[in-house]
Amino acid sequence: MSAYIYLEGGARGADSKYLNIRCQEAFHKLLDRMGFVGRKPRLVACGSRSAVYDRFVIEHSQNLARYVAMWIDSEEPMANPDAAWAHLGAVTTVPQWAQPAGAQDNQVLFMTTCMETWIVADRDVLSDHYGSELQKSALPPLVDLEKRGRHDVQAKLEHATRNCTNAYEKGERSFEILGKLTPAKLEQCLPSFVRVRRILNTEL
Repeated sequence: MSAYIYLEGGARGADSKYLNIRCQEAFHKLLDRMGFVGRKPRLVACGSRSAVYDRFVIEHSQNLARYVAMWIDSEEPMANPDAAWAHLGAVTTVPQWAQPAGAQDNQVLFMTTCMETWIVADRDVLSDHYGSELQKSALPPLVDLEKRGRHDVQAKLEHATRNCTNAYEKGERSFEILGKLTPAKLEQCLPSFVRVRRILNTEL
């Protein structure tokens, strides 16, 4: 049995196929840099968080995969990164996000609080990607980065790149940067990323 991870990212609709491929490619590149070449899971970009959850529930209930997980934004800072389902219960108001029977915390992988948190954590990649027009002083500080709200992180990243010809935006441009990130840089300031590596080292 193989391993499946359902990703928040990509799109649904007319551009979904292209963006979903870009999303999956970016995560594949990141996993390669994390050392998972030759034992990577099947990655499935689903678009919205609700679509990720729906696909996860189906795959989990069928119990066909050796390991099935969803990789999503935490959306809010986390008191305990390992208490994944408790966190989802606290930040999700709709009952459809209930913890499925038998689901474990290690089946929920988080980008805390969002993918942009990962991107701003790697200043070397940002500098290489955006060049001299990047306003580094506008980026959020790296200390306690995962405690910053997602809207704040996203707004600061957009502001810092506003004068760049390839100014940051979600979609293809965000996936291009994601595929360049250096895991060692992320692990220095992102406990949730350390958790992801620990879980995948065990499960893959």
